[in-house]
Amino acid sequence: MIHVEHLTRRYGEFIAVNDVSFSIGKGEVVGLLGHNGAGKTTIMKMITGFLEPTQGSIVIDGLGIDTDTAAIQSRIGYLPENCPLWPEMTVIDYLMYQAGLHGVSPHLRQDAVARAIRRTALKAKATAPIHTLSRGYRQRVGVAQAILHDPDIVILDEPTNGLDPTQIFHMRNLITELAETATVLVSTHILQEVQAVCERVLIVRSGRLVVDADLDTLQQSHALIVAVDGDAGNILSGIEGVATSTELGSENGLWRYRVAAEPATAPRIAHTLMQAGFALHQLQPEHQNLETVFAQVNEEVAHA
Repeated sequence: MIHVEHLTRRYGEFIAVNDVSFSIGKGEVVGLLGHNGAGKTTIMKMITGFLEPTQGSIVIDGLGIDTDTAAIQSRIGYLPENCPLWPEMTVIDYLMYQAGLHGVSPHLRQDAVARAIRRTALKAKATAPIHTLSRGYRQRVGVAQAILHDPDIVILDEPTNGLDPTQIFHMRNLITELAETATVLVSTHILQEVQAVCERVLIVRSGRLVVDADLDTLQQSHALIVAVDGDAGNILSGIEGVATSTELGSENGLWRYRVAAEPATAPRIAHTLMQAGFALHQLQPEHQNLETVFAQVNEEVAHA
């Protein structure tokens, strides 16, 4: 559905996006993750045709963004990070106007607006002027305009920005619902949002794509945590199947280690330690989540 190859964007000497390539299949929910200023918004603006790449290509369902911009944009629903709204208009009037801009037929606009209002839980504010809305409700209006025309691709830049916990929960449910009929790309710097709604993650650091992986695969650790009643560093390092052994410290008479090895190596580790006379107090796979992966990736890149 979305194929990005060697995408680069320069502003003078500054490189905002540096040789980024990835593909997103139809129906995927993908999180674009990175610190503020990492290049996420720039990538999204180029995919939606609002910003021209310095180098590289973007092909969406066989259409090139450089030659078929209007056709591609008609199939995309886009929530910018700071969605422009007309504060003097009411919510319903604004959405009717946006429906026209999206090319929704006049006889279908009322139903399209009603459906978008229902999906974004805006019914109570439908007739309110936009300038009277809270930041969270304005964000919902932005999402509503993005989905008015039932797009094939939905691109959301920081969709939970300014939302309270209840609204965040509703937004997660909406993204899950959208994924039933559309490809969804969500940009955020909030790890929990990616963890909650995405199947796959793209991590960007300083304009470069440093991780492209399924969440389940990414969170599978290839390490074991071992605790014994003595200094077993040399023993662990010599066991077949153990790549490295790192001491995590000792406390209350127990030495803890992080052992880089597959889980299948655990029986061999336990047998070797017991044969060497150690009492084994802990032997389990290391727990790894997106937060630890993100920290590791950024630390590795920072020291590269």
